[in-house]
Order: sequence, then structure tokens, then C-alpha cells
Amino acid sequence: MTPATITLLILAVAAVLFITELIPLAVTAMSVAVALILTKVMDATTTLNYLANSNCILFAGMFVVGAGLFETGVAKQIGDMVTKFAKTENLLIVGIMVIGAGLSSVLSNTGTTAVLMPVVIGIAASAGYNRSKLLMPLALSAGLGGIITLIGTPPNVAVKGALEAAKLGTFGFFEFAIIGIPLTIAGIIYMVTIGKKLVPDRYVDEEQVAAVVAAEGVAVKEVSKNKKMISIGILLLAVVGMIFEKQIGIKLHVTALIGALLVVVTGVMTDKQAYRAIDWTTIFLFAGMLPLAAAMAKTGAGKMIADVIIGIIGQDAGPYVLTGGLFFLSCALTQFMSNTASTTLLAPIGMAIAQGLGADPKAVLMAIAVAASCAFATPVGTPPNTLVFGPGNFRFMDYVKVGTPLIVICWILSVIILPMVWPFF
Repeated sequence: MTPATITLLILAVAAVLFITELIPLAVTAMSVAVALILTKVMDATTTLNYLANSNCILFAGMFVVGAGLFETGVAKQIGDMVTKFAKTENLLIVGIMVIGAGLSSVLSNTGTTAVLMPVVIGIAASAGYNRSKLLMPLALSAGLGGIITLIGTPPNVAVKGALEAAKLGTFGFFEFAIIGIPLTIAGIIYMVTIGKKLVPDRYVDEEQVAAVVAAEGVAVKEVSKNKKMISIGILLLAVVGMIFEKQIGIKLHVTALIGALLVVVTGVMTDKQAYRAIDWTTIFLFAGMLPLAAAMAKTGAGKMIADVIIGIIGQDAGPYVLTGGLFFLSCALTQFMSNTASTTLLAPIGMAIAQGLGADPKAVLMAIAVAASCAFATPVGTPPNTLVFGPGNFRFMDYVKVGTPLIVICWILSVIILPMVWPFF
């Protein structure tokens, strides 16, 4: 068997395991790395060096920096301030989605949802609204908000890494906002018009919800004002440092690492809390799949897949067909598997297709990343969807009914905007 064939077989097995989750995602990813070593497609040193990849350090650092805001209660206070001024259901939906998207653009979307969920439930109870009408917008806004910045969600960093590895440029910190903000605004408009009508009104067992919120919500302790201000200051410094990366000469991952260290050194969090704040599944998932992307490029496996897809769509396929097709492929995968996994699987394929057509791959990679964040149609597509599933007394088909139209809206906007902002030729 040729190295390219072996790589494609490993890719196929990985895809099945990611979708079915027969074994944990991180275990699947690291098994891919080991398989590449054992089959001698990649050498051990090169493969294991991806564990120290700069993007992995960026993830870990920002997990800790973001957790500082949750640990001190700052994130919850922000949510309280925004939502208490809303007097109607539509204003509540807008307020919840704005703050949910805003926090998720720089913090963990899972943490954002977990912190705001008890607040939203309390507001729904006091205002007399069905909580499901507010919880679904919260979960969807967390996914949309992640698209806005480089650090908002792992897929954004993944496509940045793919572009840099091919030495074809990079994506800036706020470059994702060009598509992320329009999609977020469209999502808010959708939810206050059509979406809220598709969210069901169901009886909710109060005792059951209280147990779920207690288990999944973030308990905020009494924290000194100084710690709160320090946590805000560290996040702002980290974001500013990332925006002006070129001017100050400090790489993104170093800035994130400095921010994480400051969180611990200043006493905002203990070292043990910092360790727990890091989502190690994301770290190992990302690090484990990077060697596969490299192997696809090295062995020509990516080109083989690209040739097949190009043969289907045609050599003369326009940017709209290519962008739209890859968007739906990435979006379909992300409904049942990690958005990081779907992005790392498709990024090298999209890169190869674009290069095969002689096109700039930026729009293709952006479409893949954006689609990977549109995990709106299932309760398992993204953690925020899962978090509100019990408290909202939702069913699987509720997500299909509410999420599918939003995906179509995002697809239409992406197909229109992406080729305009990042021309193919």
C-alpha cells in the first residue's frame, strides 16, 4: 500500500470514529497520530512535535484567561446588567444574544452558556416567559459569537494554521468579524421573528431544572473587587496584545501564555483551577489531527481527494459553487462531531481543491471554519446546545426545526460575502 492510500484509510477510520464517538474524540485524534507513526507515514519526532504547536498553547492560555472571568463572577455580572434592562420578550432575546455572542467571541462558548443559563432561567421566571424561548437563542448566540474573532472558536485558529503552513498568508484577529458580525446580526433578526415561533412551549419540571442548573451552572463565590478588575484587565491586555501582534512583536500564543500566567500569579485563580480550566480534549484533538493534515499534504492524499471533488464539481466551477459545497460538507459533519475535528479534516482538502483550481484558498478555508461553527441543528452539535437541552425540555427535532433555517441563512450570506471579501482570482 502506498503512503497516500494508508493516509486515506486512516482518514476514513478517523471520520467514522469522530461521527460515531465509539471512543473519546481526543483518543481518536491521538490514535491517528500513533497510526501515522506505526505505518511510517510520518516520523515520531515530527508527529509528536505537534503537541507543542503554537495554536495548542494559544488554546490552553485563553482557556485559563477566560476562566478567570467566570471564576470571579464578572461574566455573570455582565449578563445581569445587559438583560435586566430588557422589558419585552424580543428585547430579552436581543439582549441575551448580544451578550452571549459578545462573551463567546473572546471566551469559551460552553462557559458563556453555563454562566448565563441560570441567569436566563431566573429572568424568564420573573418576567413570566417560557424559558425555552430564551434558552435556545442563548445557545445559538454562543455558536455565532465564536465566529467573530480568531480566538472565538478552535476552527478559526485551525484554518489560520493551515494557511500559514502552506505559506499563503494568514488571518488577522478581527478578520473573521467581516463574516461573523453579519451572521450574528442575521441570527438575532431570525430569532426575534421566525425562530422564536419555531421554539416550542413545553411544561418544565422545576425540580428537574433546578438539579440540572446546579450541576451544570457555574457557582460564583464572593470575590474581591480587586480580583474582578484584575481578571478584566488581563483579558483586555490579552485581546489588545493579539490585535497589535505585529506592532509589539509578541506572538499570539505567547500573549495567551502570559495572560494565563498573570491569572495565576495575581491570585485570580489557583494553579489547580487553571489546570481544570483547560479543555484538554480540544488540545489533544487539535494536536492529534495536525499530523494527519501534514500527511495528506506530504503523501498527496489531499490532492487525490481534491482531484475527485474537482472532477465532480468541474474544473470551471465558480467560487460560489466551491464555497457553497464545502460549506455544506463542513456543516453536515459538525452536526454530529467536533467542529475542530471537522475543520482539521476538511481544511487540507479545501486547500488542495483551491490550489488545484489556481484560486486563493482564503474564502474556502473561511467557509469551512464558519460552517463548522454552524452546529445548530442537533443537541449534540456543540456543548451550548447540550447545556440547554434539559433545562429547556427540548427534543432532538426542536433543534432541527429551529437550527436548519438558521444554517440556510448563514450559507446564503457566506456564499455571497466570502468570495467578495476574499476573491478567488
